[in-house]
Amino acid sequence: MGEAYLEGMLLQASLIFALGPQNLFVLESGIRKRHHLTVSFVCFLCDFTLIMMGVAGAATLFNLFPQVKIFVGILGVGFLILYGLGKIRSHGMNFDLNSTQSSSGSLRLAIMSSITFSVINPHAYLDGVVLIGGYSSKFPDLPSRLALGFGASSFSLLWFLTLSMGASILMPLFQDAKRLRFIMGTAGVVLLFLSARLSLDVYIWIQELYPDSVTALSFPWK
Repeated sequence: MGEAYLEGMLLQASLIFALGPQNLFVLESGIRKRHHLTVSFVCFLCDFTLIMMGVAGAATLFNLFPQVKIFVGILGVGFLILYGLGKIRSHGMNFDLNSTQSSSGSLRLAIMSSITFSVINPHAYLDGVVLIGGYSSKFPDLPSRLALGFGASSFSLLWFLTLSMGASILMPLFQDAKRLRFIMGTAGVVLLFLSARLSLDVYIWIQELYPDSVTALSFPWK
């Protein structure tokens, strides 16, 4: 399960390095020191919920219907490749604090805004439920899938705390286009590596479920 936990952290690390609305909001709260620790924790809880939904759902569904496991695995490979290529081709962008929505000092508003930026975001479902949930299908047992989910969630918590508590230090990193391109490119390479690993697992699943078909495709001259 240790390997699954580390793979979950690596997968989430490669997915979360982006200046989406959630990261921008956490950065802003850290710079303004407005309930930044609460914001980080609420964003983590939202990510944790979506990730565990994907992992637990995959564990139940894939055991009952192995064909669905293969289908979702193929989708996961496709998404990982598209995400990876997209990050590698990214030209970067400068972080603009003024582009984020301002928030008041209200704790309740900070919590509601954190939920809004975390949940009302299509990429949150794509990353947590589809990508991480689909990737978890490579592990045959539920404990390993849960370990992958906990690993991904742990990195989310570390990332949000780093953003909020080290916001002023990290600002130059996000304002430098070259550094940002390097970060995005590295994340893209990691995603492509994970897609290759997952594609090998999908091939094995197909071979286990349809051994005759795979043999015929591998040796068409026979």
